[in-house]
Amino acid sequence: MAVNYESLIQHLIEPLVVHPGDIEVKVLSDDDQLVTVQVLVHEDDLGRVIGKNGRIANAIRTIAYASASRQNKKISIQIDAF
Repeated sequence: MAVNYESLIQHLIEPLVVHPGDIEVKVLSDDDQLVTVQVLVHEDDLGRVIGKNGRIANAIRTIAYASASRQNKKISIQIDAF
């Protein structure tokens, strides 16, 4: 069963931000072993998504890693503001 990484990450980030309409999640590449995901959020929400010392971003990555590992893949998540 394929995982929709865009939807998964979108649902994890939406409750954290003030501007949920400005979230963009794109899968940049998806090959046999690595999935690269880019997350763009509003500039004011970047700190909320990254968290103090990157703890929230690491928690999001951990959940995504767990879902990717079930398919024997690795995932790379890049978080940035626009």
